[in-house]
Amino acid sequence: MSARPCRRPACTTPLQVPRVTKLTDSASGYVAEAVARQIRHQLLSDDLRRHEEEHGHFSDEELAEARAKIFGGDGSAKGPGAA
Repeated sequence: MSARPCRRPACTTPLQVPRVTKLTDSASGYVAEAVARQIRHQLLSDDLRRHEEEHGHFSDEELAEARAKIFGGDGSAKGPGAA
């Protein structure tokens, strides 16, 4: 069998990537972490949607308690992870 040539995928990156590569060892690691974060976010979103379908929407009290456990304090979401 003859080996088929392998092509490297190319992509356009945001303007911030050159700045990120100064802080990290590689852009590929940055991209891999961004993809992993997106997958975790999607899986969590799916789990929460299924829970609400089975048990109804979360009450304001339940949401406040969850925010307090995640962010600490009074449950008010602040900072970059608040979205």
